[in-house]
Amino acid sequence: MQRRTFCLALMFSAVAPLPAVAAPTKTPPVKAKLFKNPQCGCCEGYAAYLRQNGFEVDVNATHDLTDISRKAGVPEDVQGCHTMFVGDYVVDGHVPVRFIRKLLSERPAIAGITLPGMPEGSPGMTGTKHEPFVVYAFTKDGKPLKVYATV
Repeated sequence: MQRRTFCLALMFSAVAPLPAVAAPTKTPPVKAKLFKNPQCGCCEGYAAYLRQNGFEVDVNATHDLTDISRKAGVPEDVQGCHTMFVGDYVVDGHVPVRFIRKLLSERPAIAGITLPGMPEGSPGMTGTKHEPFVVYAFTKDGKPLKVYATV
C-alpha cells in the first residue's frame, strides 16, 4: 500500500505546477531631456552625475535656454544654468538626484523644482558647498515659490 501511495504522490507532483520563480528585475533608467548653453561645461558634469545615478540623459545645446526655461514656467529670478524635462516635470539647475526621485514618486501638483544659480559643491559643480542649498517648487500660474527641500 505504501508503494502505491508513493507512486501516486510522485505522479501528482510531476503534473502539479511549480511555484513561479521571479527573475530579478532591473529598474529601467529614468529618461530626461536636458537643455544647456553650448559653452557650459558644468551642465555636462551634471548630466554625467545623473547617468551615474540611473538616468538616461539626452543633452541638447541651445542658445534659447532662457526662452525654454520661461516657457516651462521657471521664474526668471530662480533659473539655473540648464533646464531638464523628466516625466511631467521641469528640473532647473543642479538639483540633487534624491529630490528628483522624490518629485517623481510623490507627483505633487507643481510644474517643477529649481536650484537657482550655480552653487559651488552642487552636483556637477566644482568647489565646496558653503551654505545650504534651497530647492524651490514652482507652478506655471505665477503662485509664489515654495521651499521644496533644503540640503
